[in-house]
Parts: sequence; structure tokens; C-alpha cells
Amino acid sequence: MKKGILAIAGLAAIAIIAKKAQKRKAFVRGIFDEYDVKERTPFGFADRIRTMNDDEYNSLKEKVRRQFGRGCCQRRTAEAE
Repeated sequence: MKKGILAIAGLAAIAIIAKKAQKRKAFVRGIFDEYDVKERTPFGFADRIRTMNDDEYNSLKEKVRRQFGRGCCQRRTAEAE
């Protein structure tokens, strides 16, 4: 009986993780389309960022921050304070 409950809980956890991964992938795909990134690699994305003006870059940064949270970027910068 306990094994069955654990198996169901495990499957539910896997389903939730897969759903989150699918949402993140769709978000990244949308960013690539919105900012007209032709080469769908980190290098292509970095090349596109280099060509952005400050307003475009700040807009992109804010969208990513809203979607993924602050994550590893917990430190405050002098601009944010």
C-alpha cells in the first residue's frame, strides 16, 4: 500500500517538473522569436544581446527576471538601491 502511494507521489512530482520545464522552454522560444534571434544557441543569443541598445537589453532583462525570479542574482547592484 505504501509503495503505491509513493509511486503516485513520484509520478505527480515528475509531471509537475515536466510542466515547469515545458513552460520555461516555451518562454525561451518566445524570447528568441521576439528579439529575432536566428541562431538558437547561447552563442547566437549572446551575439544578439551585443547588438541591442540599452532599452532593449533592459526590457529583456526585466522579462527574464519576472519569469525566472532573481535566482542566483541575489546581490543588489548600486543601480537597484
